[in-house]
Amino acid sequence: MWGNKKPDTPQAAPPEMKNSPVNLPPKTSAATWEGTTAMSTDAMRPLGATADRATARLGPSLHIKGEITGSEDLLLEGTVEGLVQLDERKLTIGASAKVTADIIAREVVVYGTVKGNLRAKDRIEIKKDGSVNGDLTTARIMIEDGAYFKGSIEIDKSGEKESGSSAFSRSTSAPAGVGPKTI
Repeated sequence: MWGNKKPDTPQAAPPEMKNSPVNLPPKTSAATWEGTTAMSTDAMRPLGATADRATARLGPSLHIKGEITGSEDLLLEGTVEGLVQLDERKLTIGASAKVTADIIAREVVVYGTVKGNLRAKDRIEIKKDGSVNGDLTTARIMIEDGAYFKGSIEIDKSGEKESGSSAFSRSTSAPAGVGPKTI
């Protein structure tokens, strides 16, 4: 009637509305209008993104000095000096980002430039054009061909020890040459 898509489930009009005029404006609903995407009540977040997985973004023109803390994923594309602490979240350092900071997060992915120590509970990834100058502490690490890295790496398996999922803890007798090695 108005060019809108019909809702999936028909809704009966309340009894008091049965005799009302027909030319009322349509009610706003969560249905998708033709040519647009559904949005949540937060106009900046698409409907598909949930509050616990929303990603904040600091654009390339932003320059921040100080401490960044939070409880959501973060994409940095600007310049940051100080400390970035997102304990249980993912931090992505964009290709245009220049970060001079110590970083603490669940997961860190580097496309840009970082000078500082990185500590990730789960993993650190340095992508092919990424650059890291600092010490890394994480359970898992991935450094792509072409990436730059200068520093030390400490593999922290404390999360794995707590859950008892280490491959070596399952073996009761191993050959003499098998096991963790100190380098």
